[in-house]
Amino acid sequence: MDFLKPRLTPMNRRRRIYEGKAKVLYEGPEPGTLIQHFKDDATAFNAKKHQIIDGKGVLNNRISEYIFQHLNNIGVPTHFIRRLNMREQLIKEVEIIPLEVVVRNVAAGSLATRLGIEEGTQLPRSIIEFYYKNDALNDPMVSEEHITAFGWASPQEIDDIMALAIRVNDFLSGLFLGVGIRLVDFKMETGRLWEGDLMRIVVADEISPDSCRLWDVKSSDKMDKDRFRRDLGGLVEAYTEVARRLGIMQENDAARTTGPQLVQ
Repeated sequence: MDFLKPRLTPMNRRRRIYEGKAKVLYEGPEPGTLIQHFKDDATAFNAKKHQIIDGKGVLNNRISEYIFQHLNNIGVPTHFIRRLNMREQLIKEVEIIPLEVVVRNVAAGSLATRLGIEEGTQLPRSIIEFYYKNDALNDPMVSEEHITAFGWASPQEIDDIMALAIRVNDFLSGLFLGVGIRLVDFKMETGRLWEGDLMRIVVADEISPDSCRLWDVKSSDKMDKDRFRRDLGGLVEAYTEVARRLGIMQENDAARTTGPQLVQ
């Protein structure tokens, strides 16, 4: 019944909707869908630092697919429909809420710097922060008062976003701990999904080592984009190890030198 499946237009003939630092969105094969293409661009400090790292987009696509599939399976709504190929996903078109939601379990990054807490300190409880998505302003932290005053989200939407963030954090913490990885913090984006006259908040964008801080439980080695931010090197190797531990990579592919071979 392959003739019933939507036919995909070659990427160079699709209409580009939006291009960000790490992904490109193209018009989807059906109304209400988009194609999300993962690039190899590595950026930090709002693109002030930039490098092309071969294979990064493939790994992020597969890891994010794995996480979003599992979130869908446990009833956490997301924009993800299915993976199309090694670099692309079919997603539902949503109205992105202009907020980055950061959930912190361990002191690291800007939190450790701002509050003078030693990096690696376990927080008394998970902390949820909001940042206004604006590169020109360096994504400033904002309060719920700012969010409602400027109309970025309603009080009910904030409640829905926080409930999603808690559920995602619980799932990710258990998922990664089960493979020997500590979830330090992660960034999440959300969007409004319209289904007729009904609207619901869903998890959008991606969840990958680009948007999480992941430390090896035993060694505390960083397995995320901090390897790029802090010039530690070995970013693709770290992302590959995350994929391997999650079972996305085949065991006998880890030693190959031609780049990561991922399970289809």
